[in-house]
Amino acid sequence: MEISAADVMRLRKATGAGMMDCKSALAEAEGDFSRATDIIREKGKLVASKRADRAATEGVVIAKVNESKKSGALLVLNCETDFVAKNEAFVAFAEKILNAAVANGAADLDAVKALVIDGRTVENLIIEQTGVIGEKLDLPYYSKLDAETVVAYIHPGNRLSTLVGFNKADVDTQVTKDIAMQVAAMNPVAVDKANVPAEVVEKELEIAKEKFRMEGKPEAMLDKISQGALEKFFKENTLLNQAFIKESKQTVSDFLKSQDKGLTVTGFFRYNLAD
Repeated sequence: MEISAADVMRLRKATGAGMMDCKSALAEAEGDFSRATDIIREKGKLVASKRADRAATEGVVIAKVNESKKSGALLVLNCETDFVAKNEAFVAFAEKILNAAVANGAADLDAVKALVIDGRTVENLIIEQTGVIGEKLDLPYYSKLDAETVVAYIHPGNRLSTLVGFNKADVDTQVTKDIAMQVAAMNPVAVDKANVPAEVVEKELEIAKEKFRMEGKPEAMLDKISQGALEKFFKENTLLNQAFIKESKQTVSDFLKSQDKGLTVTGFFRYNLAD
């Protein structure tokens, strides 16, 4: 039967599939639009099944805050190749998911996958897009952050993003941007010393003890001098104690206090595809 260009375009708009795939699906469905849509979706499931064991290590890392700037989210959508990761349609698809997550206040990854967009869950949309793109797609990470002020930073290239929360409302946008970029550049492990996980502290102490032991330091001194090494670790790896990247003579905490005496960071998330 003859398939009209209008029907092909309509199916393409509904599914995102390529022109030839849409024409083929309509032909197979004998012009039945609903059936053609199902064929496109079934193709996505088939491709997803065939590529399940492939590595999806490329993709985009994006972040966004809501209108009130009191809540934000960071999302990672993976694909197989850098070529697809840089494709405008792929980036737009990731942004569509993130926009829905922020608008609905999705609390976690499972909640994001269960969101309904255009009549389908995000989980099903990802399977369908696998068929459209021809690569394995995966949504492995999502974090939500709430605070009096939340800022999102996306590093050029969409491979690194950060979310940072502050304890006060209406914080100067340049200040929030500077701290979000600090987190991106310096990769702190926690906001402050008290927030460093116990297992990380224990590991750093063991590393320090072994280092000093190999240097021939007396066993009785190891605990004390290892504590000094731990303090250095805190200074270099906790956000508030790090040297501020725009003025190394200041810590991040000192910089924040210079802007507003009571201002501090309450939490952050950072994700880098290169890590």
